[in-house]
Amino acid sequence: MGPLDGLKVLEVGGIGPGPFCGMYLADLGADVVRVDRPGGGVTAVDPRFDLLQRGKRAVAVDLKDPDGVALLLRLVDRADVLIEGFRPGVAERLGFGPDVCLHRRPQLVYGRITGWGQDGPRARTAGHDLTYVAVTGALHAIGRAGGPPQIPLNLLGDFAGGAMYLVSGVLAALWRVRGGGPGQVVDAAIVDGAAHLMAMQWGMYTGGTWLDERGVNLFDGGTPFYDVYATADGRHVAVAALEPQFFAVLLARLDLPADTPQYDRAGWPELRELLAQRFAAQPQSHWAQLFADTDGCVAPVLSMAQAPTDPQLAARGTYLVRDGVTQPAPAPRFSGTPAELDRPPAQPGEHTAEVLADWCGQE
Repeated sequence: MGPLDGLKVLEVGGIGPGPFCGMYLADLGADVVRVDRPGGGVTAVDPRFDLLQRGKRAVAVDLKDPDGVALLLRLVDRADVLIEGFRPGVAERLGFGPDVCLHRRPQLVYGRITGWGQDGPRARTAGHDLTYVAVTGALHAIGRAGGPPQIPLNLLGDFAGGAMYLVSGVLAALWRVRGGGPGQVVDAAIVDGAAHLMAMQWGMYTGGTWLDERGVNLFDGGTPFYDVYATADGRHVAVAALEPQFFAVLLARLDLPADTPQYDRAGWPELRELLAQRFAAQPQSHWAQLFADTDGCVAPVLSMAQAPTDPQLAARGTYLVRDGVTQPAPAPRFSGTPAELDRPPAQPGEHTAEVLADWCGQE
């Protein structure tokens, strides 16, 4: 049932990072109950394909009705964790803010996920992943030299800087509770998480080895040996031969002189052009096969449709098919308590009676 078997999580329906956090905890075995508004959830995605809702049970509660809030608080009495993603002050106004919930359930971990955080001049304003990462320096750093910032999907903000920081914060607070400490509020702000993810770059920037420009640094395509190249069939390969020993393998497999300097910036334009010509001469499959058993750090750039067929990912079962839907498998792997998909995404309110009976003993 996963390492979090027995953990009760109440997720007040939202979009993006909150549901991802709930999905992740459910993947790891937690009993996650999603609270939807009557008549439907908050997204237009067909529930069958809304993978952020997998593994959860769903109840319908009208949080604008005092009776609905009273019902939610009964569920809080049985919960270990509550997750909500409202703007600051909304949960308090509705009647289930941290003070109310922690008074009823002192050991509760109350997880809050927002873009800007619970305080500050922008705290009560709207935003999305892109606006949050824009102010952290992260978006500015992504893109080609001389070009505009490139959008990293909504992975960097919503899910890496938001949901995964909420997960780690919730688990850290639970560790405190399990050690005899009180419950507490976890204030996970996407701006905080996205900034924290840049710790290595900030260290390099402060130390003078990272320039505050796009496309001129070690990990942003500024070097010819850490870049993406087009192949003869219009596809691409990713090259990440950072270390000298890996760079040597890259040169050998491409039949380039072994004494080609790696960190001579003056020679980078010529080296980049040479690598581009080499990779453009053969299709992607040729390069994938040529580098498959080497430390050259070259891999084909696969589409979403192609990714599940990659030999390494297929061998590990990185993707699986459940109820006809291809989706990422739970991660990471646990030797003693393997995580498995428990149930498909639920229809809004599908398990209201079941959860009330299970958690509250109400028929």
